[in-house]
Amino acid sequence: MPGVPALLPSYASLDDPVAELRAACLEVVAGLGPRVRVRASGPSAARVAAALVEAVGAAVVDDAGTGETGVLVVGNGSAKRTEKAPGHFDPRAEEFDAALRRTFAGIDADLAAELWADTGCLGGLPPLAEATVLYDDAPFGVQYWVALWA
Repeated sequence: MPGVPALLPSYASLDDPVAELRAACLEVVAGLGPRVRVRASGPSAARVAAALVEAVGAAVVDDAGTGETGVLVVGNGSAKRTEKAPGHFDPRAEEFDAALRRTFAGIDADLAAELWADTGCLGGLPPLAEATVLYDDAPFGVQYWVALWA
């Protein structure tokens, strides 16, 4: 799940630039149940997670084992997929994201940092190939996935 601030209610407008992304996020979060634990890559991602959880009428719980019904992981792939991306174009970004799709294990932390990827929250997750992926795109030059593992 991406931590893009455009998903926050304060960024809502009549013309939603991330309507498809928002719909996929809300669908996944709604499927996590009423008590959701959040693993976020940073404060902005945590705010996005909390807003999405609240939007579906669920509550964020702080610790594992507190009756959680699901876990929401929030982070982004690379942010250098195009010239207009926040980090501008880096030719390594597409291959980095392709490798990230295959496995979240063994991520090159230095390369992730250079590509502005929020990968710190991905440890221990199974690969995307084992998930139902509802969204896989790089709008604004930033790679976002929305996926649900059973």
